[in-house]
Amino acid sequence: MGRSPLLTVDSMLSLVAVLLVVGVRIASAVAGEQPLSKIAIHNAVYALHENASISAHPLVLGLKGEDTEWVVVDFQSPRPAEDDWVAVFSPANFNSSTCPPNDPRQRAPFICSAPIKYKFANESSSDYTKTGNASLEFQLINQRSDFSFALFSGGLSNPKLVAVSNFINYANPKAPLYPRLSQGKSWDEMTVTWTSGYNIHEAIPFVEWCLEEETQTRAPAGTLTIQQNSMCGPPARTVGWRDPGFIHTSFLKNLWPNARYTYRLGHRLANNSYVWSKVYSFKSPPYPGQDSLQQVVIFGDMGKAERDGSNEYNSYQPGSLNTTDQLIKDLANIDIVFHIGDITYANGYISQWDQFTSMIEPIASTVPYMIASGNHERDTPGTGSFYDTNDSGGECGVLAQTMFYVPADNIAKFWYSTDYGMFHFCIANSEHDWREGSEQYRFIENCFATADRQKQPWLIFAVHRVLGYSSVDYYSLMGSFEEPMGRDSLQKLWQKYKVDIAFYGHVHNYERTCPIYQNQCVNTEKFHYSGTVNGTIHVVVGGGGSELSYFSELQPIWSLHRDCDYGFAKLTAFNHSSLLFEYKKSRDGKVYDSFTISRDYRDVLACVHDGCESTTLAS
Repeated sequence: MGRSPLLTVDSMLSLVAVLLVVGVRIASAVAGEQPLSKIAIHNAVYALHENASISAHPLVLGLKGEDTEWVVVDFQSPRPAEDDWVAVFSPANFNSSTCPPNDPRQRAPFICSAPIKYKFANESSSDYTKTGNASLEFQLINQRSDFSFALFSGGLSNPKLVAVSNFINYANPKAPLYPRLSQGKSWDEMTVTWTSGYNIHEAIPFVEWCLEEETQTRAPAGTLTIQQNSMCGPPARTVGWRDPGFIHTSFLKNLWPNARYTYRLGHRLANNSYVWSKVYSFKSPPYPGQDSLQQVVIFGDMGKAERDGSNEYNSYQPGSLNTTDQLIKDLANIDIVFHIGDITYANGYISQWDQFTSMIEPIASTVPYMIASGNHERDTPGTGSFYDTNDSGGECGVLAQTMFYVPADNIAKFWYSTDYGMFHFCIANSEHDWREGSEQYRFIENCFATADRQKQPWLIFAVHRVLGYSSVDYYSLMGSFEEPMGRDSLQKLWQKYKVDIAFYGHVHNYERTCPIYQNQCVNTEKFHYSGTVNGTIHVVVGGGGSELSYFSELQPIWSLHRDCDYGFAKLTAFNHSSLLFEYKKSRDGKVYDSFTISRDYRDVLACVHDGCESTTLAS
């Protein structure tokens, strides 16, 4: 055999260019950037100017029980510049007295906490740089503490504190807020998780609930909180830290199927007075296997955005409000939601979890809001994650597994199964080892194997990273069309147990495959499937709100539909034999791709390639 020719200079340069493009797109599509991380808060210096001022009003928020209010901020600077900016701090006192003891830095004074949001000073007035006067409006949610506003010059990279405002606060900063429903460990149990400022020594938490028109009953709640030393690294352990308050969870048990319940969150104070939330309602789950209309929404990678247009998330998650608003608009036709990883993109800035739970409150307070762990919740170097990156900003899963309940045997591992009527869901955790021989692999197989397909014919697998199929450009250039080692061990389980659909996030777009096994389509149909389950349909639905991912120029034969836009999937089970899949865009809620599945129980039992039960000739 002859020796291969050496690379020419031109070919080497071309290769380098390709690698650079791949690297940039991987960073853009997967990692992203937390906007608060753009602020070099450690470089901030005090440069208070006697002729600069900033003030905010109204002084007291929530006088009528509101948990969201608009605030007007007026400010002036004697030396205005285009890169001046206004930050919102909470707690309001952000001077060096809030720094941890034995801070290793040498310069004083310090600012040891990042703001919770910010805007550039000239956003509302193009004349600011000429007049030095402007006003901004911010929307503030109740976050258990007071607020102040600060005017900075020097841009985000070299901030100089020019002026500090008066303090403002909510009338009841400790109020119980932002309930999140979740399926319990049994079909007739609903859990309610919420946030407050009340420790158990101050007040006893509970949920008051009942069937509509029935007598009220009360269910006790457990209380957890998170300490700064529970964080695994910066910025969560440093400038991103903010006290997340107290997280309460109550278990509402022995529910009647398909019944409408009302509930409200309560805290009994030491003087025997009560603090109450608003009144909410939910419909209890159907009995497993019940034949009725059942509707499920699935998406990943939504994150949060601010309705006041704060630059904190400008151009980062432009789709998240659209996704949220479409779900709220269609809430009467949704029974349960699965948000499969990359929840808030807080990335170590803890204040953002309150912002997110406030944003989704109309959804999560009404239907179960089930989550999966993503890289931006879990991954921190040296903490046992399968990927040794700091995508979580030092959170290492602590915030996700405390702020939301999932029916996992071990919440830190974050894999679980749950049933809803005719659906059986197996939710995996791509940030822990899933390969054959691992603890999670055994869970996945057991979850598939224990599905009663006669009662629950629709078997759904969901996980954050793409362990199946995606033709996004960076997977394509790696030559894998998947997360490395993704489907090596799992595809034989999908085939053996006849999994209907596998869902993924992580890649910020939408893509649907044919029913596939071992890279081959096992059905020539595109929009209607019937009969034997010969392969699994894989769906990437990571367009919940974060910046979009580009597809490769090559579209594999198994890729039936691709869309680089924001959207979500909806499954509608009409009965045991008929399932409708729809992909809807967040911008208008209209259907842009769909297919149906029709089959009987005997079709699920039928023998398929590499998925047949062992047989014997014995009679």
